[in-house]
Amino acid sequence: MRYITFALAKGRLAKNALALFEQIGITCEEMKDEKTRKLIFVNEELGFKFFLAKPTDVPTYVEYGAADIGIVGKDTLLEEGRELYEVLDLNMGKCRMCVAGPESAKEKLKHHELIRVASKYPNIAKDYFYNQKNQTVEIIKLNGSVELAPIVGLAEVIVDIVETGATLKENGLGVLEEVCPLSARMVVNQVSMKMENERISKIINDLRAVIPKD
Repeated sequence: MRYITFALAKGRLAKNALALFEQIGITCEEMKDEKTRKLIFVNEELGFKFFLAKPTDVPTYVEYGAADIGIVGKDTLLEEGRELYEVLDLNMGKCRMCVAGPESAKEKLKHHELIRVASKYPNIAKDYFYNQKNQTVEIIKLNGSVELAPIVGLAEVIVDIVETGATLKENGLGVLEEVCPLSARMVVNQVSMKMENERISKIINDLRAVIPKD
């Protein structure tokens, strides 16, 4: 029996996903060791392999078949745009992708003015402004605290993930428009879905029964 390999986005998401897997009998004790330096974890008995990856790399591992299954945020899937099957919304890590900025930027959004938009998610920002709003904007990719951009005058607005909105408020910014809701998703490699259909479908169906409802 070949292994089914899982790529999990490092951090809180991996921990929550493993807790969910445990509910359906998929366990990996050695992953719980916080001090381990191992990169790949194996449950020989069940025929599963697990590894932790940077969230932005998870869709790549899955698309190219290095992992059969991936657990990652919807924001990463939208930004990376990889060829894979999105099979389950895990209903965890819920937040929103929003356009945020100072109150004064509201009018500019309303009148479709040419503005600068700063974001860690240039593809999501581009899709929202160009394809959904039909507004021409200049998009600036940033890697750090995007909230800085409107404060120092680099951009009028930002496109970013908002959980509570507290950081925005503290910096005199607010949510101006909502782009889309986000949560953790399970994705599957397209070939694996055909080759290992029975085993993967069982995992999907088992998980569906234990996913937390709203």
